Amino acid sequence: MKKYLFIILTIVCSSSAADNGSQSEKDYFTLWNSCEALTVLQDYVKDVTDPNSKNFIKEEDRIATFDMDGTFIGELYSTYFEYNLLEHRVLDDESYKYIAPDDVKETAQQIRDFVRNGTPLPDHFDMKHANAAAKAYEGMSLKEFDAYVKAYAAKPAYGFQGMTYEESFYKPMLQVFDYLKDHGFTYYVVSGSDRFICRTLVEPLGISPSHVIGMDVGLRSNKQGEEAGVNYTMEKDEYLVRTGELIIKNLKTNKVLQIAQEIGKVPVLSFGNSSGDEAMHNYCMGNRKYRTLTFMLVADDDVRDHADLAEGARREAKWRKNGYTVISMKNDFKTIYGEGVEKTTEK
Repeated sequence: MKKYLFIILTIVCSSSAADNGSQSEKDYFTLWNSCEALTVLQDYVKDVTDPNSKNFIKEEDRIATFDMDGTFIGELYSTYFEYNLLEHRVLDDESYKYIAPDDVKETAQQIRDFVRNGTPLPDHFDMKHANAAAKAYEGMSLKEFDAYVKAYAAKPAYGFQGMTYEESFYKPMLQVFDYLKDHGFTYYVVSGSDRFICRTLVEPLGISPSHVIGMDVGLRSNKQGEEAGVNYTMEKDEYLVRTGELIIKNLKTNKVLQIAQEIGKVPVLSFGNSSGDEAMHNYCMGNRKYRTLTFMLVADDDVRDHADLAEGARREAKWRKNGYTVISMKNDFKTIYGEGVEKTTEK
């Protein structure tokens, strides 16, 4: 009798432990609906973290890369935080707007016209903006620029009620960060936005500045003048300031180059939301050593967010054809920005 009782207790305890393990796994994704993308991700992580699997990946090689704008931070109407910041700097900031160069003013006005009137942005506007942004913050120390970004990020997000820019994270995507971290993955933010803007915005998430890759402008010591850095010795009382020189716009294949230079390993997971992320995804998929997975988030929810449904459908079809796993904001997310946030009709 004791023998049978021991067997029964063992079975019950094992079943209970299995249920608890399953529940623990589900708890990571309380803000997600049951969906293909989530199943694919969880199956993948379970496979590559299993030491007995042929696809096992050592922890030091579990590298994941994430685009920022539109991937885990909102493209709020739809444009980028750094576009909004430049518009504010040039058209609203009393300390700067009267001295802004003409080309910088034109760039900022084009952003405002796009946001408020729907006027299309000109071709290759990403590069025009990048050059204008480099000039707009020239001379700011890194500390001053960080404070400037934080002050603007604390403002109410245009096009929404109940949310500031600094709160505009896609809450379900933050659960992906937690899930990957707890399963031995190291993740990097690889964005087309200014590196120092990205660092400021993701600071509340506990993402190290060394794990942020973005657009770069030149830096120099505040007393360096025009002398080349290789010839100049910075003194201990000096500090770094931004210059008006654009070094790199971190889009498309430039993302791949930066990943290779700064991480030194080919990622095994990659998350994005636009054509600017396709090269990064393809680089990941080309990893010859490990099984890989890539995700594209599609903006297909025009009720809880601002979205171009026709463009979203076009992108989804293309991305599925390319072999990327699609995350649908409309179908896969229980919430986008959290409780109490509403899209406004103003746009």
